[in-house]
Amino acid sequence: MVAVAVRVQPGASRDEVIGWEAGVLRVRLRARAVEGKANKALMEFLAERLGLRPRQISLIRGERSREKLVEVDLPSLEEVVARL
Repeated sequence: MVAVAVRVQPGASRDEVIGWEAGVLRVRLRARAVEGKANKALMEFLAERLGLRPRQISLIRGERSREKLVEVDLPSLEEVVARL
C-alpha cells in the first residue's frame, strides 16, 4: 500500500489527470463537491486509471478538502506513476 497526495478540482468540464506538481497528483473531476460525490468520483476515476478495483483505493485524509491523501493498493509510488 502506498499513500498518494492528490489535489482535486471538482466541477471541471471533464475527468482528467493534469499531472504531478511538487509530489502531488492533480486531478480534475466533473463531479461537484456535494454530499461526497467528488470523493466517490475520485475513487472510481483513480481505480479505472490504475487498473484496480474501487475498494483497493481508500481516502485517508481530506474528505472535505481539495487536498486529499489516498491509499492505493500498489507496491510503490513509481508503480502509481507508471500506470497513470
